[in-house]
Amino acid sequence: MPASYSSVENDTVDYIVWKHYGTQSARVVERVFDANPHLARQPLVLPAGVVINLPDLDLTTTTQGVRLWT
Repeated sequence: MPASYSSVENDTVDYIVWKHYGTQSARVVERVFDANPHLARQPLVLPAGVVINLPDLDLTTTTQGVRLWT
């Protein structure tokens, strides 16, 4: 079920994504921006009260990475 978040002063989208999804993957951040076109008009450091819709994401496919060392 999608969630919403109301920013507090000095939040950033990356930080909100990390708090909600547990990752700062560029793909996840991009999906949140896609779901919230109004964020493009906001400064990097958000003011308090910006409502952000946090879509349901399948993180098993979105956050896979490459293992460089074993």
